[in-house]
Amino acid sequence: MAVTIKDVAKAAGVSVASVSRALNGRDNVTDETRHRILDAASKLRYRPNDAARSLITRRTRTIGAVLPDLHGEFFSELIRGIDVAARAQGLHLLVSSSHGDADEATAAIRSMQGRVDGLLVMSPHVDASFLHESLPEALPAVLMNAPPEPSRFPTLNLDNHGGAVAMTRHLLARGCRRIAMIGGPAGNLDADERRRGWLDALAAASLARDALLLDGDFSEESGHAAGLRIAALARRPDAVFAANDMMAVGCLIALAEHGVHVPGEIALAGFDDVPIARYVTPQLTTVRVRIADLGRAAFNRLVAELEAPGTLPVRSEVLPCEIVVRASSGTT
Repeated sequence: MAVTIKDVAKAAGVSVASVSRALNGRDNVTDETRHRILDAASKLRYRPNDAARSLITRRTRTIGAVLPDLHGEFFSELIRGIDVAARAQGLHLLVSSSHGDADEATAAIRSMQGRVDGLLVMSPHVDASFLHESLPEALPAVLMNAPPEPSRFPTLNLDNHGGAVAMTRHLLARGCRRIAMIGGPAGNLDADERRRGWLDALAAASLARDALLLDGDFSEESGHAAGLRIAALARRPDAVFAANDMMAVGCLIALAEHGVHVPGEIALAGFDDVPIARYVTPQLTTVRVRIADLGRAAFNRLVAELEAPGTLPVRSEVLPCEIVVRASSGTT
């Protein structure tokens, strides 16, 4: 049978209350008593009952994260950033995916209530109505990549628009004038902002009239399909800006299959700077998003909420992006 706190108390010759105080780091226990208790707990291999402790403290020491997907390097990096920060604080991470579906996002959030002390939420369906229906007032939460509208929750967003403007300007500076874009999923905030940045930069250069936008869904397969369409065009663009790196990689493969040289015939750029961007040939020019830092910053903001509930100002923060120039857009 599992060793209980009563067994530790008996072995140490003290009360259960003294064991509880010693194991929880309270200072109203003498050093000699604490040593005796810890020694008894070690010899008995006692492990605190986290479920029972959470009933007393009303803390699970677990943070929940609801994400639109768990597949791909972006979400792998995001989860890594959150998890590293959680471990540093001695907290656990519970992760669920909504698979891009509003009902599943709601179900995932509701399933975590009572299991987590706070929640990180990234969902394309986050708006005032969704928040009101899904998130209880008492559950601290931080939103990631949510619409910049009034909210009772802190929000951290990437500068998707600014990053797309900067990348389009880079391609224009390389002499490109027909810059096509492979867009992301409809209704996705990141995709919408990246598309808007691309169009704004083209409009500023008086080149938006004939802008070519190809459908994509952030997957490598959709990038490959777009690349096949581009390769088949009689008048190809001289640059392609994919709304994420995985679509850029798919496009690169499709162009290579049809003998279209990158960057000699078509310059290519992506967005996110996932690890694979450095290992394709040619290496991919991209907009660097510090994905793990986004997860870490969101987690730290949530911990601050847990430590001082209701006292911090609700604000929206925007994390900057930067251009990383590699061989796929031509020599620097």
